[in-house]
Amino acid sequence: MDAPLWTTEHAPDIDDLPQPEVRESLWGAVEEPMNLVVHGPKGSGKTAAVRALAREAHSDPDNDLVEINVSDFFGMTKKELSEDPRFESFITPKRRRNSSKADLINHVLKESASYAPVSGEYKTVLLDNAEGIREDFQQALRRVMEQYYETTQFVIATRQPSALIPPIRSRCFPVPMRAPTHEETVAVLRDVVEAEDADHDDEGLEFVAGYADGDLRKALLGAQTTYEQEGEITMETAYAALGEVGIDHRIEEMLDDAEAGEFTDARKTLDDLLVEEGFSGEEILSDVLRVAGSRYDADQMARLHRLAGEIDVDLKEGTSDRIHVSHLLANLEGGDLARQ
Repeated sequence: MDAPLWTTEHAPDIDDLPQPEVRESLWGAVEEPMNLVVHGPKGSGKTAAVRALAREAHSDPDNDLVEINVSDFFGMTKKELSEDPRFESFITPKRRRNSSKADLINHVLKESASYAPVSGEYKTVLLDNAEGIREDFQQALRRVMEQYYETTQFVIATRQPSALIPPIRSRCFPVPMRAPTHEETVAVLRDVVEAEDADHDDEGLEFVAGYADGDLRKALLGAQTTYEQEGEITMETAYAALGEVGIDHRIEEMLDDAEAGEFTDARKTLDDLLVEEGFSGEEILSDVLRVAGSRYDADQMARLHRLAGEIDVDLKEGTSDRIHVSHLLANLEGGDLARQ
């Protein structure tokens, strides 16, 4: 998409969030700042909710909200960490040269929490997609939380709160975020398309909401894709536009779940593709390789192709497609592909 994303252009305020119980919890955190664990399924609006909280809590949210995407952050090399605009000011060449990657990550966590807020009495550090954070780094985070609790609010957004160590969970107020209902998703879509003055009808919004299945980001991007490609959002135009991108999104979703260790969700998507959509195991394997090309580096793709070759042989023997593709997904958990 060349135009600004609707997910960014129409970022919600607290009162715009579709889940009333979340609105209540966040307003409470504005009145009485506290550490939070915001947890819920993918696409439920966790990151958008934290940004809405920061806009209410800070007069300068651009500077007093520090966002660290854990899945990207822990995958960075020492060079990438040192050259990241958010962190380069407090990673000296000497520290980069003499420190291990683990030491640099711990240093970044500490420095991100230690500097004074630009406005007001505290700042907010968001650790997003935190299901991938290792236990040793969680221990380091616990120490940082204890040291800088007076000037820094920590918000941890995750799909797996149970993966957090008890000392961190005990220091954070839990904010569960359920997936929005179909009706709530339609209401959000209607507000956005009307603000965009985009031609639409009720059936079109209903179709996009059903296609998204509780994922607000997917719903908004689906509506925008339909409007930009077809000029209007109706059932017919949404089916035409989203049918072309739907399989790639499902494959991306399946890979995301597999990497996060959410095998029940990954296998559910696989079952839907095999049974409901009627794809063969070989077709899904081909789509996985195509989609993976935009998310893995050359070494990882080489390993994936070797593994896919083994899976392809098994598939040709005529045994269970589900078992063999599931074997490939199991090799993606927590970056296992990079360590093979």
